[in-house]
Amino acid sequence: MIVDVQRRVHDAIADAIGRQFGIAPPPFAVEVPPSRAMGDLAVTVAFQLARTLRKAPRAIAQDVAAAVGRIPGIARLVATPNGYLNLYLERPSFLIERVRGQVQPHTPAAGKTIVEHTAINPNKAAHIGHLRNAALGDTLVRVMQFRRTPVETQNYIDDTGVQVADVIVGFRELERRTLDEVRQIADTTRFDYHCWDLYSHVTEWYEGDRSRLAIREAALHDLERGGNETAEMGALIVDRIVRAHLATMARLNIAYDLLTYEGDILRLHFWTHAFDILKASGAVFRQTRGKLEGCWVMRIEEGADAEPGPADLDPVEEDSREKVIVRSNGVVTYVGKDIANQFWKFGLLGRDFRYRRFGTQANGRPLWATTSEDTDPSAPAFGRASRIYNVIDSRQMYLQALLSQALRTLGHPHEAENSIHFSYEMVALSHATARELGYQPAAEGSDAAKKPFVEVSGRKGLGVKIDDLLDVLTQKAAVEVSKRNPELLPEERRLVASQIAVAAIRYFMLKFSRGKLIVFDMEEALSFEGETGPYLQYAVVRANNIFHKLNEREGLSEADVIRTLDGLAADEILARGEPTPANDAIDLWAVVFEAARLDDVVEQVVRSLEFSVLAKYAFGLAQMFNTFYHRYSILNEEQPDRKRWRAAGVAYYRAQLTRALDLMGIEVPTRM
Repeated sequence: MIVDVQRRVHDAIADAIGRQFGIAPPPFAVEVPPSRAMGDLAVTVAFQLARTLRKAPRAIAQDVAAAVGRIPGIARLVATPNGYLNLYLERPSFLIERVRGQVQPHTPAAGKTIVEHTAINPNKAAHIGHLRNAALGDTLVRVMQFRRTPVETQNYIDDTGVQVADVIVGFRELERRTLDEVRQIADTTRFDYHCWDLYSHVTEWYEGDRSRLAIREAALHDLERGGNETAEMGALIVDRIVRAHLATMARLNIAYDLLTYEGDILRLHFWTHAFDILKASGAVFRQTRGKLEGCWVMRIEEGADAEPGPADLDPVEEDSREKVIVRSNGVVTYVGKDIANQFWKFGLLGRDFRYRRFGTQANGRPLWATTSEDTDPSAPAFGRASRIYNVIDSRQMYLQALLSQALRTLGHPHEAENSIHFSYEMVALSHATARELGYQPAAEGSDAAKKPFVEVSGRKGLGVKIDDLLDVLTQKAAVEVSKRNPELLPEERRLVASQIAVAAIRYFMLKFSRGKLIVFDMEEALSFEGETGPYLQYAVVRANNIFHKLNEREGLSEADVIRTLDGLAADEILARGEPTPANDAIDLWAVVFEAARLDDVVEQVVRSLEFSVLAKYAFGLAQMFNTFYHRYSILNEEQPDRKRWRAAGVAYYRAQLTRALDLMGIEVPTRM
């Protein structure tokens, strides 16, 4: 960890500026320079002070360096001729403290953060298009937990939405099923797969006769009203599909704290209460003329950050600066329900859900769900966050902006500022992957065939189910694992292969900027070489093997190495090494220092919300270790002091890369 040292240096230099010049220091950063020849850390504050003090940066840097005095953990502070302050760490103690776990990540200010992610419509199996949302959301949660930020993970369940109504219509109108027959299907089939096909057929059925949409509208009304057979069938469908989704996500090492059911927002009159607040404030009003006559609408602010696109507006809203919150027939749009839910998350609604224990997840973590019935008195406190991240794709940018607008309109600017839309682009398939997964190729010469990727659509049944993708990747990984480790038992081989498959998917979902459309390719993701999850796993396994062999050959454990560092000659970690073309040697210290940067990288990730930064850092660290591994012998090193310092550096690197992988939801197999 390096952030603790950066904070210590910052405070010491800021204090020295105040004492030396009698002024408050400007905001400045303690940076990692591009070359280790420039020091381990660098500060450019002298350049910022030059105009204020009317002195040359060089003179200012010299004055500051003289005033700073001793900084714990810093071996040298050098004022360079061009005005930089370069700092060199006390390398032996730096490694010893960290490899012994004596330095922990920085703890930020208190205040709960809510991360809502996944939110798959409970009407069919989860598909590859949902992967990016879940991977990004879960990684955000893990990053927050690493920083020791209190975080609550929510998964929104749209149990009263049109997609559930469509499946109900499919069972009734296409398959002519009763409630008991649907229950029998749910008990005896892969129900989320059955509903996948049914949902696609319903879509085609509507397209054959648009008047059939009236049947959907009637089902929607029954769902929202409750207390009828439609609502009962909907509850059964939703429960079974949600459980299937949770099982799928558990395979990806994803868990939650709370399932928030949209139906409870209605049944507990959250929306009614929020609607009263919105009406009283004038944030919404009833339109009395034009296309939107009879609708309750919210006026869209001029110059809003996100302008509505065609997909954001109902046909009746086109060419309008008003967003429908309640339709003229009394049906609440999902924007309205989202507003009520967002108010509750911040503790602004003046009422709470009731809660039931939903079950225990694969990792042993309890899962709770909202309910409109009696609450479980042992339920923890949910909601009342100081910051909210809604992980939803970029197509929802406009609607998410309306949530912030509603908060601002009602006099909650702080909450509006901390209502964050964590957006991302969609996932497509490479043509090779689509073919391997059973897609029929597009007609030659068609627009679809000309695209460099294959688009997916759950509504049309064109998509790859996550479980199917995991199964195929696991099978492929198992073949490679068997070649490399023929002695493994089948059960262990399956476990390792599944861990590799998850790493392939999760790293691929994170390594690209979230504003970039992903074209998923199985062969690329599953490769043991290059920028992939399996490559990173292997980089840790290789480090593990070093300690296995040290123990076998010399009876030397990791604990033995770490315990005896204090009395060793430290030449190995103090050595500068020969410079590379980039003017930095890949030696022991380079690996240790880069490994220590994990918490600094996490801080960058939180500021930018770009997890590609974390993915690329982990890949770079693994590459650096592999270079070190090939350049410096550990097992065959004859000098005991050097061997132990190198082994200690490997232990720290391994721990840090394992932590980085854990932040991405990736486990390290025992063998590869």
